Amino acid sequence: MKHFGLTLNLKADPDIIEQYKAYHRDVWPEVLASLKTIGITKMNIYLLGRRLFMAMETVDEFDVERDFPRYLEQHPRCREWDELMRTYQEPVPEAKPDEWWALMELAFEL
Repeated sequence: MKHFGLTLNLKADPDIIEQYKAYHRDVWPEVLASLKTIGITKMNIYLLGRRLFMAMETVDEFDVERDFPRYLEQHPRCREWDELMRTYQEPVPEAKPDEWWALMELAFEL
């Protein structure tokens, strides 16, 4: 089992933040099914202000660079969801030029 932490920001607009939260109270079933299909066994997204933190648990074979693109390819609704969510999001300043969700370094584990 692997664990990942990723982060990004929501746009600095209270209405956008509320809309984002509303969508995540009722995630489209195709999105949930596709995430499981690529090997994500658990995912939590936390919000503080406008900063999002995604904690992910995956199967050992999961590879971020290989498997996230597979998620987008599996169903047109996944691409639609991703495009919609990106209208609410923006990369953090620390993100690499090609990163949307920035992969975080594990600093401590108990």
